[in-house]
Amino acid sequence: MNRPIRVLIAKVGLDGHDRGAKVIASFLRDAGMEVIYTGLRQTPEKVVSTALQEDVDAIGVSILSGAHMTVFPKVLALLEKSGLHDVLLTGGGIIPEKDMQELSNLGVGKLFAPGADTKIIVNYITKWVEENRDF
Repeated sequence: MNRPIRVLIAKVGLDGHDRGAKVIASFLRDAGMEVIYTGLRQTPEKVVSTALQEDVDAIGVSILSGAHMTVFPKVLALLEKSGLHDVLLTGGGIIPEKDMQELSNLGVGKLFAPGADTKIIVNYITKWVEENRDF
């Protein structure tokens, strides 16, 4: 790769808990990735707009509010509409396994529960980007 992997970390909706998102952002930075953190209370539209402006390889959405079945499909639709077909949409938070599977079927990448091994997250994003992005 000619540049570091660029990852956008986003907190969508009214969820005001961002400790996990900041922890993941820190680990991704330590792994050599460039991380853009949008801060709290973002809209799906703002997330995709930022992803487009920042030329990211992956978007990680942290969600604890229970709105994951609305947020992830909306972000996917906006990515598609914006022509960002080769950007990974991943994330984590309080998401039941059944919903993780349904979101995966829609095209969302792997989702991670609280306490997930950060090395697995870093490796997942790195491998996905190497296999799916063309620099």
